[in-house]
Amino acid sequence: MNAQTPIVLGVVVVVLILIGVYVFWRRSKGATPVEPIRRLYKTVGVLGAALGGPWDSGLDDSDWAEISEVLLAADVGVEASTRIVRGLRSAKPESLDDARGHLARLLRSELDDAPRMLRLDGELSIVVIVGVNGTGKTTTVAKLSYRLKEEGKSVIIGAADTFRAAAGEQLEIWARRVGVDIVTGQEGGDPAAVVFDTISAAKGRHADIVIIDTAGRLHGKKNLMGELKKIYKVAAGDGEVDEVLLVLDATAGQNGLAQVREFVETIPVSGIVLTKLDGTAKGGIVIAVEKELGIPVKFIGLGEGLDDMEPFDPDSFISALLEES
Repeated sequence: MNAQTPIVLGVVVVVLILIGVYVFWRRSKGATPVEPIRRLYKTVGVLGAALGGPWDSGLDDSDWAEISEVLLAADVGVEASTRIVRGLRSAKPESLDDARGHLARLLRSELDDAPRMLRLDGELSIVVIVGVNGTGKTTTVAKLSYRLKEEGKSVIIGAADTFRAAAGEQLEIWARRVGVDIVTGQEGGDPAAVVFDTISAAKGRHADIVIIDTAGRLHGKKNLMGELKKIYKVAAGDGEVDEVLLVLDATAGQNGLAQVREFVETIPVSGIVLTKLDGTAKGGIVIAVEKELGIPVKFIGLGEGLDDMEPFDPDSFISALLEES
């Protein structure tokens, strides 16, 4: 061993310690968040690009038709698109900035003014997650559990999807990743019994929040909708469920709305989680959802990671739609 060896080893140790401290700091903070407006990469500028008409000479019918077509292509909906274009034409914008300002106000007026924060006021808050198969319901349960745990809440998940094979096992994997407790039942068992057991466990462990995952019920299966009513009744107990969140796949567009109307008629849905919004240019579905269902979008999904779910901010979203591409 030469004279410089202890020095080299000391430097290596210091470097390793610094790396360890940095990794710990990153994990404690979470990955550096990407600005949500930029994560909507397929939605950004989808309407802004349609406003590049010949403002000096005024817009003709073909220009207005193009703006209307872009709104429809973005899944804003026929009635809302008609109202927006009519309002923009009536405003007679004289410049691109003027048009963008008017369009932003018109789009904002189409969105609900209802509160978008989760209502979790009780000693033990109950959140029920519903939606059809393939919308991202299970990952939404995991993301919401992660978000609430990061806020210092004690969360227990109830795996009440006893119909789908291995659904409980899949949710158990997510629960371990998040670091929260989970209550499961036997495959094919009574999902309402799982809800009862979960709430009992939460009370015994003095948990803050119960999140119930339900089966991805197809809207035409009346017996499954009846089961959902039973789940809701058990979850509500002598009071009420704090939140019923309906998970909707943004990439399904208008077709997705037809699949979820019966949910709204079956139980009191209080909010929408719109998933996979980073994978579609049809960002206007947010407007269609709120107008047609009359329920506020509370969260949007922007990826598969645990932190890839953001509270929905109407103003930021509209800015994304109108941003110059």
